[in-house]
Amino acid sequence: MKSKDEKMIADRIRRPALLDKIVSAEEAAALIKDGMIIGMSGFTRAGDAKAVPIAMAARARTEPFKITLITGASLGHDVDRMLTEAKVLARRMPFQADRTLRAAINRGEVMFIDQHLSETVEHLRSNQLGPIDYAIVEAAAITEEGNIVPSTSVGNSASFAVLAKKIIVEINLSQPAELEGLHDIYFPGKRPTRVPIPVVTCDSRVGFPFVPIDPDKIAAIVVTDEKDSASTIEPQDADTSAIASHLIRFFEDEVKKGRLDLTLQPLQAGIGTIANSVLTGLADGPFHHLRMYSEVLQDSTFELFDAGKLAFASGSSITLSTACAERVFADFHKYKEHLVLRPQEISNHPEVIRRLGVIGINTALELDIYGNVNSTHVNGTHMMNGIGGSGDFARNAFLSIFVTKSLAKEGKLSSIVPMVPHVDHTEHDVDIIVTENGLADLRELAPRERATEIIQNCVHPSFREALMSYFERACARGGHTPHLLEEALSWHTHAQATGTMHKS
Repeated sequence: MKSKDEKMIADRIRRPALLDKIVSAEEAAALIKDGMIIGMSGFTRAGDAKAVPIAMAARARTEPFKITLITGASLGHDVDRMLTEAKVLARRMPFQADRTLRAAINRGEVMFIDQHLSETVEHLRSNQLGPIDYAIVEAAAITEEGNIVPSTSVGNSASFAVLAKKIIVEINLSQPAELEGLHDIYFPGKRPTRVPIPVVTCDSRVGFPFVPIDPDKIAAIVVTDEKDSASTIEPQDADTSAIASHLIRFFEDEVKKGRLDLTLQPLQAGIGTIANSVLTGLADGPFHHLRMYSEVLQDSTFELFDAGKLAFASGSSITLSTACAERVFADFHKYKEHLVLRPQEISNHPEVIRRLGVIGINTALELDIYGNVNSTHVNGTHMMNGIGGSGDFARNAFLSIFVTKSLAKEGKLSSIVPMVPHVDHTEHDVDIIVTENGLADLRELAPRERATEIIQNCVHPSFREALMSYFERACARGGHTPHLLEEALSWHTHAQATGTMHKS
């Protein structure tokens, strides 16, 4: 008679021949060799491999080796930190959010390739990158045929599993078995004869509920029982509430003008406190039957469901706070029929985003008076996290919205400057800017008009006069996009020298 644990494992690994592949994390980690390219599951702390990478870090302390690590997005459980400290990472892509790894990247010790999240798999598929030696992917189950059922994220893990030479599967018993059936795994065909991706509504299902693989590629299975890392989203504050209020009023005005109706268009929101707060704020508006076509389904997604405002949400991962996760997964059947998780190359695909008319809401690190947005580099040089999926959505959205607080570092820095020292999203891809001070609608405006709109509506009062002075003096010198090149980056250099952008 099987023990309870044996029965649970058998329920999750339903192809009996694969039970012989169960090994320890240390045995699986021993398969990874120096110089390999590894694809690892994980998208914004969800559905990440949890045991094998930690065993890899431990092994590297006595048996040094280096790898190229490719993921969907950021990892949880301090995996990037541990791999960095163990000097395992030679190259990392396409996104990260770890302080220790970030420091190593900025010291030049780890080569970080910052990519649009929709593009990584395209590079793998066309042999511009790779091949992948091992895919290390978390799963909720393996089917009778040997196919992989992902857990709380898909990200790039489906394509990693298909394209890799060998696969290491982490079966996570803490991930709800009810996740099976949630996923929609679709792979675009080969170019140049690729047919259109048949996602025509947020709730379109066009693929498999599992990752179809050759089970003979599974080299090892590790059984784990570790929950996803909780999201680090902070609660709303006065500024994020104000940003949400400005955006709600803008949407209401768009409805009055006949450009939108009260169901809006499918919504996308980048990861983070501000974007999450803005979506949560929509619960207080007159909107209903909302839909999401996004990357990360955050707390706000389920708050909108619970408020009766959201009809359906499509994403690539579910990343929740501890309290929200406990509530959602304890009653998952209530949400499951209203959710789908897709590979990130589909959730972020330009064709689909443009077709659905998505409203994209993303966070700016800083922006300039003409609407160019820096999402990634402090002072133009030091990487924070990466561009993520913001570029996929900003370039192709029906409305491209960027939100930010107008001040940083306790009011010492302005988030709106004369010229950003690094551009991730050009003025051509930015429609709306929102801070706690107000909203600037930049659609159909020339550069000089955009600058006036941004300065008057979005800049904090403590910097507004200085920024207007810069703009007026630049206009006096002339140009379609006026600048004083000798002063354009002076706000940043002054802050580097003194700790503040205030000059008096």
